[in-house]
Order: sequence, then structure tokens, then C-alpha cells
Amino acid sequence: MIQVTPKAVGKIREAFAKQQVSGGLRLGVLGGGCSGLSYQFKFDPKPRATDHVFEFDEVKVFVDPKSMVFLDGMILDWKDSLIQSGFAFENPHAKKSCGCGTSFSA
Repeated sequence: MIQVTPKAVGKIREAFAKQQVSGGLRLGVLGGGCSGLSYQFKFDPKPRATDHVFEFDEVKVFVDPKSMVFLDGMILDWKDSLIQSGFAFENPHAKKSCGCGTSFSA
């Protein structure tokens, strides 16, 4: 299971409107990044047959089975601070993460 906070749902909805796209947000994990694995997110018009599909206030999130191993239990949030604003990943599988917050090791 993946959770997306209401603040993050709002930012996803804003991004969809700004880019004039529809479908869902694809969350995934790729090899690479300064800690070994990096988060991937992009617009996707529809889920693949094997995807896990989550819906939060009419915003759909697609996760492929391989990424789900690393993302199960994760909370996607949006943080605003004086220094930085952006998505924040609270991932119980991340043993170590980099300073930018977009890569981790499991």
C-alpha cells in the first residue's frame, strides 16, 4: 500500500492541469542516484496490466510490481520550506537516503 497526502494530491492535480495531461502519476524506482536507487515519477495516460493502481481523491497513482517491492508502505508528501519545496518520500524501506531526498538505498 502507498499513501499520498492531501497536500501531495493537490500538487499532482496542479501539475496535471499545468501540463494539460490526464491519466495517472507513475511512481517507480530505478537503479542509480547517489544512494543506489532513485525515485521516478512521471505522467502516464493509463496503467499497465500488471500495475498496482491507487486512487486518492480522484488522482490515480500507478506502480509496477518491481517498484512496489521498494515502495510498499511509502507516504508521498509535499513539503514547503524556506529553502526548498517539493515532493517528500517517507519510505520504510530506505535505510539511507541522500541529501536531495530523491535517492535511497534499501
